[in-house]
Amino acid sequence: MAKTSTKTPAKTATKTAAKKAPSSSTNGASSIEKASNEALTKLKTLALDPQLQADIEWCLGSYKSDQNPEGLYEMVQKAIAVFISEKEKKTKGITSKLITDLESALKAR
Repeated sequence: MAKTSTKTPAKTATKTAAKKAPSSSTNGASSIEKASNEALTKLKTLALDPQLQADIEWCLGSYKSDQNPEGLYEMVQKAIAVFISEKEKKTKGITSKLITDLESALKAR
């Protein structure tokens, strides 16, 4: 009778992905960039304040080149004012969540 080898399967090491904690300085800047894009999209969708749309686009381009978010903070503040006034007029598409998301991006300053 021949011997049969009974091998136990080798254990494979499972790798866990290490999560990086985002630094507070880049997290705040990226949230304002995201909020600016969100505000710009909503302004374009609803055809509101074309001058503010142009200003936000310019500030986004400026931010991409110099990483200074000050203009974005100012434009998001103006967008919030526009959205609040339009919400009072019952403009469809402007939600309280949109306004609070933009306000929270400003608080990350």
